[in-house]
Amino acid sequence: MAEELAENIEETPETPASLTSINDLKPKMKVKGKVSQLELYGAFIDLGLDVNAILHISKIDKKVNRVSDAFKVGDEVSVWIEEVDPERGQVTVTMLEPLAVEWRDLAEGQIYTGKVTRLEKFGAFVDIGAEKEGLIHVSELSHDFVKHPSEVLKVDDEVEVKVLGFSKRKRRIDLSRKSLLETPEQEVTVEEIEEIDLAEEDEEMPTAMEIAMRRAQGKTSGGRKSKSERKRRHREKVRSAQDDLLSRTLRVSQEAAKE
Repeated sequence: MAEELAENIEETPETPASLTSINDLKPKMKVKGKVSQLELYGAFIDLGLDVNAILHISKIDKKVNRVSDAFKVGDEVSVWIEEVDPERGQVTVTMLEPLAVEWRDLAEGQIYTGKVTRLEKFGAFVDIGAEKEGLIHVSELSHDFVKHPSEVLKVDDEVEVKVLGFSKRKRRIDLSRKSLLETPEQEVTVEEIEEIDLAEEDEEMPTAMEIAMRRAQGKTSGGRKSKSERKRRHREKVRSAQDDLLSRTLRVSQEAAKE
């Protein structure tokens, strides 16, 4: 076990020479030190400062039952700073790599880059470095309708996501990909515009009686709608068609979210 732990030591962590005081230590900082003392509950690590760090047995390796099985005095080890209390002169360290994103670090609106770990019918799971994978619900994958996440993502894809919400109690992180994508403009299709134009052209001419009535009411002088009136009607119909398209798009998205 001691040999296995020694193999994990990297050459890149801070060395004792680069640290001058306990105030230089920050949580999650990776440092190198030497085992100076063994106890039943853990080991003391000399970081080259005026205080030794405490490495609890539970922070060594989950398979370690006795500290002496993992170390001997004088062993060189790499550890991460866990907690620092300059006033009390206490430092605790761990050999278990800390999470990149702790629950206390999370906040709505934060943006992370993660890796897709698995796809389900209801969404995609993404590893953002937290204790639990985050979930992008299928309705949050794209502005377009997505029946299955595999239509836009695959496992191991790197994806930028936004935190919509989270619950430490439920161990749940809700993410969105759609929120970071440009919102497409809702436009009327060519076919629908052509239908509107044809409807204008095919509008029936008024009867003689209707012409007389309109003349009497001062609505027109020639029996046909004025040019400005036809344009106004045309704009209203185009706007109505756009609203209808938007309504249908939202309805499809809502139905997909209920699946």
